Amino acid sequence: MRYNQSMEKAIREIIKQGEGNKVEFKECQHSLNKDVYESVCAFLNTNGGEILLGVRDDGTIQGVLPDCVEQIKKDFINNINNSNKLNPTVYLAIETVTIDNKTVIYVGVPESSDVHRCNGRIFVRNNDADQDITDKNALVAKLYMRKQKSFSENEIYPFVTIGDLRSDLITRVRKTATLRKTDHIWADMDDMELLKSAKLYHKDYSTNKEGFTLAAILLFGKDEVIASVLPHYKTDLIVRIKNPDRYDDRDIVTTNLIESYDRIMAFVEKHLPEPFYLEKDIRIDLRSRIFREVASNILVHREYLSPYPAKMVIEKDKIYTENGNKPYIHGNIDPDNFRPFPKNPTIAGFFREIGRAEELGSGVKNLFKYCKEYAGSDPIIEDGDIFTLTINTNITAQDKTAQGEISEESAQDSAQVSAQDEIAKIIEFCKEEKSLQEIMEFLGVTHRGYFKNKTLEPLIEKGFIKLTIPDKPTSKNQKYVAGSMGEVKND
Repeated sequence: MRYNQSMEKAIREIIKQGEGNKVEFKECQHSLNKDVYESVCAFLNTNGGEILLGVRDDGTIQGVLPDCVEQIKKDFINNINNSNKLNPTVYLAIETVTIDNKTVIYVGVPESSDVHRCNGRIFVRNNDADQDITDKNALVAKLYMRKQKSFSENEIYPFVTIGDLRSDLITRVRKTATLRKTDHIWADMDDMELLKSAKLYHKDYSTNKEGFTLAAILLFGKDEVIASVLPHYKTDLIVRIKNPDRYDDRDIVTTNLIESYDRIMAFVEKHLPEPFYLEKDIRIDLRSRIFREVASNILVHREYLSPYPAKMVIEKDKIYTENGNKPYIHGNIDPDNFRPFPKNPTIAGFFREIGRAEELGSGVKNLFKYCKEYAGSDPIIEDGDIFTLTINTNITAQDKTAQGEISEESAQDSAQVSAQDEIAKIIEFCKEEKSLQEIMEFLGVTHRGYFKNKTLEPLIEKGFIKLTIPDKPTSKNQKYVAGSMGEVKND
């Protein structure tokens, strides 16, 4: 996705370049051309590309009629998320830009690790045309084989069974997804159906081999299975402030990606402050906004076959991450002239489903938006054989924690927002009975014991929240329900 600062210039350059293997124009003055989804499918299956709606084949800017823009965008988003139209479905960013007083809609389409079908047909890009190869068995087999080789997350492990995956994690992500969207398709699926829906079980049509993929193992595999498949796999979390030659604290994470994300965020909450920040009169957690993107970068945009150890290091004057990578841009990432390329599209899509990642490209945008406020400088992101992200900072609260001037518990206190709006969110969510895990997942909290002791129990003591089994407060079946709003108002 390109950004608004240079969007008009970028669109003019695309139009000047003309249609080709990675560029498609669609007139779409009143409504979407019926073949626009064939182009989306072809770009996903080939090398990615860019679609301009409101531009004729010859490059003339016709423009989308102003009254039709929102409906066209809505129809487009609905259809690319409709498995009957495009399968597997995708997340795509679309932007509008005004050129010569006419509206053009830009759609950036990344290359996918999957083979996609539009209306049941397989399309690929061939020069400036979308070619239907569905009935050409040799071309279809070649496409599947190329996808397997291009994205290591699709590597098939035929001897891995569902018993090698953690059913408790599958249950957890099903709950998380349905909390975010009550009619989520995973809600009524059994474990195997969910895994197939998430594209974690593949068939290689060139070899007839089928089974769970590397992505499935990384997301849900038992620790011993992950260690067997990827002996070098780990994420090293290090703090070097008081002891720069060694470390003050360290956590070596070798578990699945879901719990790895939790461990990374817990490490951040333990060692980095959460400054007070308002955005449009609403308090937001800058630290979480930034480091959920950092955690996603470490876990999602990573080449797992690389033996290079992934790491996040917190130092006195900077925070940086490193991980093995298949480079695409080769150099520093410029947010004003940047089209994202997915390194592990299946894992990225899964993280989006459970609310741990945004649409492709938004992470870079958020990092540049919020790092300036948090650290006083833009991040430095370099795409090479080793992917690096550096945030230069000098945060006083961090120094005080390191020097023992404030306790670690006080630093963690800043991670637990106890403002009235947070209380109201919890009460609203608990109008129906909820478990502790459901409340934590709703709030995005990872410290179970700390959250329960410092946030939930005070609300129970004040009568804001009540136990469903009050005589057995530690019962495994314990749930929580809101008290009356009158009690909140009188507090």
